[in-house]
Amino acid sequence: MNIQLPGHGPKVSRQTIGWFAVFGSAFFFYLATLIIRWAEPHVTIESAYFVFARLLLGFIVVSSTMILQKQRLQPKRYHYLIGRTVANTVAVFCFYKAVETGSVAEANILNMTYPLFVAVFSWFFLRGQRDRLSLLIVAVAFAGVWLVLAPGDMKPGGESLWGLSSGISAAVAIIYLNISRRYHDSQTILFFMFGLGTCLMLIFFHDAIFVPNLEELFFLLSCSAAGVLGQYLITYGFLYVTAVEGSIISSSRILLAALLGPILVADPSLAISGWCGALLIFSANAALALRKA
Repeated sequence: MNIQLPGHGPKVSRQTIGWFAVFGSAFFFYLATLIIRWAEPHVTIESAYFVFARLLLGFIVVSSTMILQKQRLQPKRYHYLIGRTVANTVAVFCFYKAVETGSVAEANILNMTYPLFVAVFSWFFLRGQRDRLSLLIVAVAFAGVWLVLAPGDMKPGGESLWGLSSGISAAVAIIYLNISRRYHDSQTILFFMFGLGTCLMLIFFHDAIFVPNLEELFFLLSCSAAGVLGQYLITYGFLYVTAVEGSIISSSRILLAALLGPILVADPSLAISGWCGALLIFSANAALALRKA
């Protein structure tokens, strides 16, 4: 289905809008990690508090929107909503923990290993999305991730485990999102994800939550706003793209981390193998886009 732009311009397919929405989510998710790193010299805030603030702000936004629009919740398959919530909360916590303990670039790169896991999970659980060519493209993208990581220089540290855990749990969250979209609208999904996720963080990490001062509140709100906007964009975008396709487009966040990390947060620059990996990822994105076109 196509959407006519204002005036007499060309029509834009909903799939294309989905691509742009998912790419926008990648940018804002990366921005959230930059803010966490920028906050470190000024305030002491644990990653769990950033996750809690992000979920709480998201819950306030989605609740306010539903009240203004007089929209009612329409839950139908609670197990999909709960699965999406738990997997997403774990993914965000592990992701922010990886940023806290390691480099921003490495955290984003390891988080972006989830396309491989999405492809594997989709092959077994989403029969309608069994696509051998997409699986091959994901493998190429993961090869690029491996080159960016420069495995010969990797050290088995906690930050690597946090990043890899975020990738695995993010893949589960994406699968749940893709299935849940068949039965629920975006607001219902986001309401449960933000609301239940806030409760989970409060229950398990209440010791890390405190009343912030103005400077702490600034960083918490900035990071939360970027994360919530990214969440809205990815939830909307996945209405028009498949789980594997959306995951590949999201992997462009690796390039953002590689290009901007050394400039914005003094991350080490990528080696030649790393840039070759980045080129492979871009190529995978282009191949998938051209094929779907």
